[in-house]
Amino acid sequence: LQTRLQAGQGYGNTLNCVLTVYRNESVAGFFKGMSFPLASIAVYSSVVFGVFSNKQRLLSGLQRREPARAPVLADVALASVVAGFISVGIGTPVDLVKIRLQMQTQPYIKANVKLKPTVPGFPVYQGPVHCFRTVLQKEGIAGIYRGAGAMLLRDVPGYCLYFIPYTFFCGWITPDGCISPNPSSVWLAGGVAGAISWGTATPMDVVKSRLQADGVYLNKYKGTLDCILQSYQNEGLKVFFRGITVNAVRGFPMSSAMFLGYELSLKAMKRDQTETNP
Repeated sequence: LQTRLQAGQGYGNTLNCVLTVYRNESVAGFFKGMSFPLASIAVYSSVVFGVFSNKQRLLSGLQRREPARAPVLADVALASVVAGFISVGIGTPVDLVKIRLQMQTQPYIKANVKLKPTVPGFPVYQGPVHCFRTVLQKEGIAGIYRGAGAMLLRDVPGYCLYFIPYTFFCGWITPDGCISPNPSSVWLAGGVAGAISWGTATPMDVVKSRLQADGVYLNKYKGTLDCILQSYQNEGLKVFFRGITVNAVRGFPMSSAMFLGYELSLKAMKRDQTETNP
């Protein structure tokens, strides 16, 4: 729904998008492009969370802070920025394939641009592997990383507004004297952080989605700035808030589960280390 609302045409609101997708493509339409993200989400999430936690630990070690002390804002912010940069390198190709598969049967608006020799409305790609291979062959590495600039502008501040609210909100609701937060605190803090992060990241998420969807039939945008200018000129400021409800709503349960898995995994690994090295 998020991609259709941000990069598609003819969807008035979220409910209209749901009904249109179901009417035209049945239930299968809601799962288009899912296989590639599903196959890579474990690697993506483990790298991002691993980079964040290790960078934060490194910064604390360099400044000789006690591990049990509450993290410093500057450390959390810098670790979040590094995690954001790393996420772009891994996530851009995955998002591009997902969006191309989701948008390849969408209608297009006529523009003074050259159409590719493909009939709009009919699938261009046979699946995620075929999509990745086709984009790589026709557009090279630059095509695979199309939208990376917009994703960088989304993820660097986005991860700051992801890890910082989580860290401090989790510390605030955790009872005094507890060494680690309880699962309910992690779940709530993670959900709030996810809703904040995805809600505020929506404007650049719209730009990224449009850049990555561009290229199935049309080559409309020359880059991030051109996409921003064209989108604003054609549809006004409101275009940058398309899909904000979907982003904020999905951000809560997704991030709750992500942080809960992260904290429980850390706790399990620490327990194993303690038992191995008493």
